Formats: sequence, C-alpha cells, structure tokens
Amino acid sequence: MTTQQKSIIDDIVADHREFEAVFKELESTTDPDTRRALAEHVITGLVRHSVGEEMYLYPAARRVLPDGDKIADHELHEHAEAEEIMKAIEKTDDEGPEFDKLVGKLIDDIRHHIEDEEGELLPKLHDACDADELGELGSKFEAAKKMAPTRPHPMAPDTPPGNKILGPGVGLIDRLRDALSGRNT
Repeated sequence: MTTQQKSIIDDIVADHREFEAVFKELESTTDPDTRRALAEHVITGLVRHSVGEEMYLYPAARRVLPDGDKIADHELHEHAEAEEIMKAIEKTDDEGPEFDKLVGKLIDDIRHHIEDEEGELLPKLHDACDADELGELGSKFEAAKKMAPTRPHPMAPDTPPGNKILGPGVGLIDRLRDALSGRNT
C-alpha cells in the first residue's frame, strides 16, 4: 500500500484551519498578554504561509490557469494589505482599542482571503494539475515556510525571483530577532 503525498492544497487548507482556531481564541479572550501572544503567533504563521504561497502557489496558478494572472494578482494585493495591518499590529500598544481594531480587521481580511482561495483558486488548481505536481508543490511550499521570515515586511518582493532570493536571508534575521527577544517561544 502506498501512502499518498500531501499536496499544496492540503497544506494550505490545513494552515487555514490552524489560523481559524487561533482567530477563535483571539476573539474569545480579553487578557491583553494572551491576545498579544496569540496575535504574534498567528502573524508568524501568516507571514510564513504567505511567503510559501507567493513562491509556489501563485506562480503555479499563473502557469496553469487561464485566468491565473488575474487571480494571483488579486491574492497578492490581499497579502500586501494584510502585511500592512500586521506591521501596524506589531507597532501598536496591546492594551489599547487600536490593537483590538487592527486584530479584528486582520481576522476579517484573512477570513475573506481564505474564502477566496478555497472557493476559487484551490479548486481550479486541483483540476488543472495532477497529483504529482500538487505533491511536489506541497513539498516546496512546506520547505519555503521553514526558511521564510516570521515578521511582516511590506516592502519585500512578493514575486519570483526577488522573493526566492531575499526571503531566506530575511527569514534568518527574523528568527535571530525572535530568539533574542523571546518572541514565539
């Protein structure tokens, strides 16, 4: 019996479910320290997830879907907006109403983004690619997340080749900053 390789679609949907679980926790707690920790946790995951999508999902969509450029451009625009919000969250006092407003906006925007991807892009990609290609993209997506930055960098390139060249270096710097600051430990 052979085990089926996980696909990029499986990986992305699994990440989406993890984000939703953290969003529900964020929405149900009022403790400022817990909210800050959860926000930092989900931001790290969202940044890594976005980098993986930008490196592998969107280029694949551009290559195999007739409307791939339009879809990828839309998704990249949503990523850029979310990165701006994440950067603002990092700079905001965790006990103020601005923090709550920004976290709420991020949650709403990411839920919309997930709905778009799962409702349009992922089903189209599933139909356009064979299982081997989706599995190979999944492996690359997971590897990219491990090397990706952990903090938002709105000015960083979000398309190849720039993101593939700069992403791992920025990711290393972010992981060093995280280790020194105790973030996400």
